[in-house]
Amino acid sequence: MNRPVLVTYASKHGSTAEVAEVVSAALCEQDIEVDVRRAEEVEELDRYGGVVLGGALYMGRLHRDARRFLHRHRQTLAQLPFAVFAMGPRTLEPKDVASSRAQLDHALARVPEITPFSLAVFGGVVDPHELDFPFNRVPASDARDWDAIQAWATEVGAVFFGVEQEADHTLTAGVV
Repeated sequence: MNRPVLVTYASKHGSTAEVAEVVSAALCEQDIEVDVRRAEEVEELDRYGGVVLGGALYMGRLHRDARRFLHRHRQTLAQLPFAVFAMGPRTLEPKDVASSRAQLDHALARVPEITPFSLAVFGGVVDPHELDFPFNRVPASDARDWDAIQAWATEVGAVFFGVEQEADHTLTAGVV
């Protein structure tokens, strides 16, 4: 792309940041320039040609910094190629993934002017040693599927690369 893609994330314990780094690496493999930054640190989007937002889901809600990012930048995001991933379910059972997807959809419904071209829900991580009571009683788990994350990031990169090929930088029909 002529302009870099921003991969931004909201993470409490670091697992979403790790996924953001994998997404960034996949985009870089496609010769896309990438900036990776915490969502709370992003002040403007003018220099970017696209955005990927990652956020953890906690207690049924998208991470506060991701929600604030969406609201703060909603006007610009409505004009850019934009993809979103969320980290959440403790397992990859369909009902758990569906529940997390509903939580993500709820957060995005609060900013109806934004239409991501791609949404993904990935398994989350639970480290009881980092949690307060009573959550520190939950068994440890890591439901991240690194192959699925890599595949999604590669698909997102193909869209960003395709956007670069278009003179007006709009998404082609069929990609949305």
